[in-house]
Amino acid sequence: MVITYQIRNNLYINITNLCSNKCVFCIRDFPQPEPFRSLYLEREPTFEEITNAVAANNLDKFDEIVFCGYGEPTCRLYDMLETCKRIRLMTQTPIRVNTNGHSSLIMRENTAPLFAGLVDVVSISLNAADPETYNEICRPKFGEDAFTGVLQFAREIQNYVPKVILTAINGTIPPEDIQRCRDIAHSIGAAFRLRERM
Repeated sequence: MVITYQIRNNLYINITNLCSNKCVFCIRDFPQPEPFRSLYLEREPTFEEITNAVAANNLDKFDEIVFCGYGEPTCRLYDMLETCKRIRLMTQTPIRVNTNGHSSLIMRENTAPLFAGLVDVVSISLNAADPETYNEICRPKFGEDAFTGVLQFAREIQNYVPKVILTAINGTIPPEDIQRCRDIAHSIGAAFRLRERM
């Protein structure tokens, strides 16, 4: 069971298969090379398995520690944040969370304050510039509330995390929509990054 894996000089933490989206471009629905092929977890790992896997690494040697795998890490928000607390005791290496921005929708509460002091960067997959396109390509379980929820989370999390980035995947939406995503990010004070499809 692959809980931690390394790409370049970052350590990635894969804590769940669960996700609140079923994106048409999701990498787990397409053949992938290693290490991605092994990321589908045979079962949900326990908190102890997650923290033991993290602690088995020399955390000081990495540029970043990133919560990112085949699932949405905030589906296990409390385990993720408790793992962050453990990491903070072991290293000062920055922690990033790659998320779809559904944390508050999943937990049915404003989760942004819980990230304070634990996470250095939150990268939010926006992937669309309007609710209709978002629902079409991300197929969220929260339906029409999802796109608004992502933007609300993005605005709120900036009060608690030093750096917030909204992202879109190159090739999944037209160039004009990529510019609209960039404009949305800048309008709420976040950075924007265009990601390349795996």
